[in-house]
Amino acid sequence: MPSADPPDLWSPPGAKRPINAVVTLPGSKSLTNRYLVLAALADDTSRLRAPLRSRDTVLMAKALRRLGADITDGPDGEGDWIIDPGPIRGGRTIDCGLAGTVMRFVPAVAALADSPVEFDGDAQARTRPMGPILHALAALGARVDDGGRGGLPFRVGGGASVTGGRVEMDASASSQFISSLLLAGSAYDDGVTVVHTGKPVPSEPHIAMTVETIRDAGGIVDDGEPNTWSVEPGPLSGLDVVIEPDLSNAAPFLAAAVVTGGRVRVPGWPQYTTQAGDALRDILDIMGADVRLDRDGLTVTGGAGISGLDIDLHDASELTPVVAALAALADGPSIIRGVAHIRGHETDRITALATELNRVGIGVEEREDGLRITPARPRAARWRTYADHRMVMAGAVIGLVTRGLEIADPGTVAKTLPEFTTLWADMAAKR
Repeated sequence: MPSADPPDLWSPPGAKRPINAVVTLPGSKSLTNRYLVLAALADDTSRLRAPLRSRDTVLMAKALRRLGADITDGPDGEGDWIIDPGPIRGGRTIDCGLAGTVMRFVPAVAALADSPVEFDGDAQARTRPMGPILHALAALGARVDDGGRGGLPFRVGGGASVTGGRVEMDASASSQFISSLLLAGSAYDDGVTVVHTGKPVPSEPHIAMTVETIRDAGGIVDDGEPNTWSVEPGPLSGLDVVIEPDLSNAAPFLAAAVVTGGRVRVPGWPQYTTQAGDALRDILDIMGADVRLDRDGLTVTGGAGISGLDIDLHDASELTPVVAALAALADGPSIIRGVAHIRGHETDRITALATELNRVGIGVEEREDGLRITPARPRAARWRTYADHRMVMAGAVIGLVTRGLEIADPGTVAKTLPEFTTLWADMAAKR
């Protein structure tokens, strides 16, 4: 029997001297995909300027095209997307890949189709929780058939409208469940009111982002009551927006400044943002870096060492892999708390981080809602990534000081930043 093909491997460049680099990043995935959904439901043409082009956003654009939106490239190769909405049509199959925003946001749109829409995705996507959003859609009057699985594959739509109204749901596994209903709620007959009934919602800044983007499109949202969000029925306006850089994707590059005692600047960092990645400013400051935000962007300069920390990342959980990698190289132990929900992300990120950090010689205690990390000098090993883009980024940070580290399946980072390895190599070469 022939042996399996060897895995795709990447040896990330190390850094013997402090890095001094400017890293320009593409747009935010979270903003790009929210604006795409709203543009597909609007009454007028929209233009997204400098959107992220990655696997997740391309899957979102493809899904919305299949439901009736016309999404084309802007003139003169500018990289923009022009979106002309159309009637929501069914009889289609949507490939979600491993994109949480596609598998959770698009069903709330497809519920408006006049015939059923089938959803499926990567094998790993079938393990991601979907029950709360599917049950909520059914309670709001949508036609849903998931075969009792509570996840992919499933079928939505066929009624040509959704009554809407008030629904209670437990969104403690993902804030995307709430954002999904809010993004589509203006198209429902009675709008939508979502009441969260479980533990604190994870990554709540992403709901604030959803609310702000709906208001950008002229939607009326009431978020004045804790754990309750309401969207009034009514038309949405076309958008003309510039997408901010993806601040969470900045994490490994800024971490490189901290690890090497160097300096990294990310141009275009917004003075105000709803992106959870903005928490990096406080986190890196706690860990001993000099952090400065001005009109030129965000500049992080590493200090004499890296301080350990005890931090709750509940609201910025996507930063956990890179923060864990930094903590592994710190001067003392660290604790990361409040991120139990990341066990249901692209992979079980808590277990994945514990496994790979232990593999390279770091002392890690896996806890129900996080990690306790005892730093050590990492050793060469093969760093597995579990089809998770954030694991590639965390491995690259460890690779800065670990000769011989190999990262498996680096291509999975195309989910949010296809050019990551090129940007990383360019940055590491600058002194």
